[in-house]
Amino acid sequence: MKNPLRWILSLLFIVQMYLAMVVFALVYAIPALFSRNWAWAAVHAYCRWVRRTAAVMVGLRSEVRGEVPQDEVLIASKHQSFFDIILIVSVVPRPKFIMKKELKWAPLLGFYAWRIGCIPVDRGKKGRAIAEMKRAVAEGAKVPGQLIIYPQGTRVAPGADMPYKVGTGLLYQQMGKPCIPAATNVGVFWPRHGIYRKPGLAVVEFLPEIAPGRAVGDFMAELERVVESASDRLMAEAGFVARPKG
Repeated sequence: MKNPLRWILSLLFIVQMYLAMVVFALVYAIPALFSRNWAWAAVHAYCRWVRRTAAVMVGLRSEVRGEVPQDEVLIASKHQSFFDIILIVSVVPRPKFIMKKELKWAPLLGFYAWRIGCIPVDRGKKGRAIAEMKRAVAEGAKVPGQLIIYPQGTRVAPGADMPYKVGTGLLYQQMGKPCIPAATNVGVFWPRHGIYRKPGLAVVEFLPEIAPGRAVGDFMAELERVVESASDRLMAEAGFVARPKG
């Protein structure tokens, strides 16, 4: 078993993190009902709380590098754990996500997702799902903000291979907005599953924008290249040694 004290601290951190989610959601609920600005204030306050308590309780410091997007852009990020969501949302002014349609009925979470303009999508067959996503994004454009998407579609453990899905490229083409790639190393410290949290410096790095107007295939190749190479660099900086591929 890993360090028992650190395991206990990790457990306490996780418990308080979810309790704090409920507290913040309830405190901000009425103002958020009347103003989206209060909904964004709620998610910002909560994410900053998680960052601070992670540093204090388990020694997991965090840092956001690069120029934080302020305009209406598409953010395409590497996704390794819940913590990369926390880091991005803590600094982006008007974050919104593409999410599973079922989540809109989740207590509190569904309410805030609706208020900040998240876009619920029904995951069906591939062609149907992409068409639904494009339609929903067009409707969701009524709420301004930074649309965050995970090109691999799920959390990916450090060192694991997972293809990039073309849906990100189709949204990039549809929106006609710059895409800001984002890399991370958070999975080195905060795994996809389990309780134990490692101390260290978790980083999300915003990379130079990919201008609108590129062909989908060219865009997808460039996106994967820059996100994967930057994420590998950040993970190596954190001491992660990848297994040889092949």
